[in-house]
Amino acid sequence: MWKLRRKKGSAYMAERIWDAGHSDLMAAVFGNYDANVNLIQKKFNVVIVNRGTAVKITGAAQDIDRAEQALRLLMDTVAKGDGLSEQTVRYVLSMVADDAAEEVRELTQDAVSFTVTGKPIRPRTVGQKQYLSAISSNTIVLGIGPAGTGKTYLAVAMAVKALKAHEINRIILTRPAVEAGEKLGFLPGDLQDKVDPYLRPLYDALFEMLGSEAVERDLEKNIIEIAPLAYMRGRTLDNAFIILDEAQNTTSEQIKMFLTRLGEGSKMVITGDITQIDLPDPKRSGLIEAMRVLKSVDDIKIHQFSEKDVVRHRLVQDIITAYAAYEHKNTQSHERKKNHNG
Repeated sequence: MWKLRRKKGSAYMAERIWDAGHSDLMAAVFGNYDANVNLIQKKFNVVIVNRGTAVKITGAAQDIDRAEQALRLLMDTVAKGDGLSEQTVRYVLSMVADDAAEEVRELTQDAVSFTVTGKPIRPRTVGQKQYLSAISSNTIVLGIGPAGTGKTYLAVAMAVKALKAHEINRIILTRPAVEAGEKLGFLPGDLQDKVDPYLRPLYDALFEMLGSEAVERDLEKNIIEIAPLAYMRGRTLDNAFIILDEAQNTTSEQIKMFLTRLGEGSKMVITGDITQIDLPDPKRSGLIEAMRVLKSVDDIKIHQFSEKDVVRHRLVQDIITAYAAYEHKNTQSHERKKNHNG
């Protein structure tokens, strides 16, 4: 239902009232202390009032359209059993503002997998959806992007899904034993003990999706293998879903060695963040070289995430954006000095 009214000293404003149908759903969408709806009001310059199942939105007509689109998308998300984090709300608002509401609506479709507690695992951004699609339709996928974009987590989810569907016989997870400014030699224990802390994110993802007992059982049976990259040398990996994490810290020789382990009936996902290279010479990252070498090879897909795909705390996205701007500014300054001196 539409109404027009004039705010004092301003042009005519529109008013729309619609029945959301579920008061409990709207309560979840509005958030604690109306935190979510406050973000919508600020983003689209509207006023939103909720009474039971009735929602009234006041503002310019185009802004009302977008605010209602955002509310309906958030309702779909809650109805599917997903919680609403601040990051999710901000992402939905940014996509609606970019006239990409339909792309967001597709994200609320069927889950990829479920956690051991029954929580659905589904893409939370369009970039994540494209990544999952790439994994489904290609033998090798390189997932490149900043921290918090779900590169590793979603790859593990796809591996677990393939294992449960009997599409593969085992899951192999590996990372290079290169550390961010620390030294492995100072840690106690043998090599496996030393690298286990660096493999912890892989364990955590598996525990969440399969449960600790099932993971321990599958590790004993070699259905799941978690090992440093050095352990892959000399092997042929058949009927497996193989994930190489933190690949930005591989050398050219290491990533070539890994890629050539691919056997019959296997898939590979290689993940990395080329802005966080811990090698002594960042320019020698095997991942960067692989992106150049493999970009035109059939059945290999390179998927690049952006800061919009960050699904951690909203500040992570802001931090990544700030660092990117800072580094771009420094690069430009360096180029100007170089050209001036030249």
